[in-house]
Amino acid sequence: MLARFFRSSKRSFDSLSEQEILALGIASEEDDARIYLAYADRLRREFPASAKVFEDMAEVEDTHRKSLIEIHRQRFGERIPLIRREHVEGFYERKPDWLRANLSLDAMRRETEAMEEQAYRFYVEAAKRTSDASTRQLLGDLALAEQGHEDIARMLGDKHTPEDVKHDEDATVHRQFVLTYVQPGLAGLMDGSVSTLAPIFAAAFATQDTWQTFLVGLSASVGAGISMGFTEAAHDDGKISGRGSPIKRGLACGIMTALGGLGHALPYLIPHFWTATITAAVVVFFELWAIAFIQNRYMETPFLRAAFQVVLGGGLVLGAGILIGNG
Repeated sequence: MLARFFRSSKRSFDSLSEQEILALGIASEEDDARIYLAYADRLRREFPASAKVFEDMAEVEDTHRKSLIEIHRQRFGERIPLIRREHVEGFYERKPDWLRANLSLDAMRRETEAMEEQAYRFYVEAAKRTSDASTRQLLGDLALAEQGHEDIARMLGDKHTPEDVKHDEDATVHRQFVLTYVQPGLAGLMDGSVSTLAPIFAAAFATQDTWQTFLVGLSASVGAGISMGFTEAAHDDGKISGRGSPIKRGLACGIMTALGGLGHALPYLIPHFWTATITAAVVVFFELWAIAFIQNRYMETPFLRAAFQVVLGGGLVLGAGILIGNG
């Protein structure tokens, strides 16, 4: 009774017949070819050379599919059983297109390597379970072909994406990362770190109450994060500017804005006023230098100029907050 209750709805690989193994291989090769073509479609506009690599990989998979269909036709006739990888226990799975839509070029390359490695293991195990000599030979040849796909991908890459093209594509990937994540995140971090200095330190010196100061800092940080996030997401859909998904940019900007303010608000959870204030000031120091570092690292702003601008601006806002709080 319990065995029936916990029994999996999937077939075990060992229970498959030779015909079902061939059918599984046919469906898998077709799926993989479609995945490569989907990659090619996504990359064609920005990375035409890499798109061509994936188109050639899809063509290779289609050749494998036709070979499997031919051996199935010879042995079992025209009717191919309906069995797919999701019907078999432990069989490697493929994500649907909508879960692959946001993969980067490097992620696609890594996914391709994993797909070919998984396909190789399938054909090795399938060959072990086949008694027919011609089928066994075909499955063994396909295993070797899948194992060699990494070399094929490399050769196709050398053919379609020489070093200068790869350099340009890598530069495009880096630029897209900066536009989608770094630039809005940096803007949020600067706004959250600098704009909340005045209200937090003004509240601190005006009230001398760490808990009230923390509440002011929390509300200012969260409010600024929500405002900056929605503003970033709403003002540019990214289609013309090429800055990427507005949701991603909005999240990057909003989260970094909130974190920038919370960095020097959280120390006011410390009940002792001067301990909390000195800790918050130290945090502000590191926040401002972190902003300067990010500007230098990703925005190619000279470090001394970035440091001067950020530290001077932050220092002025901090001083204004302290003066207002003591007024």
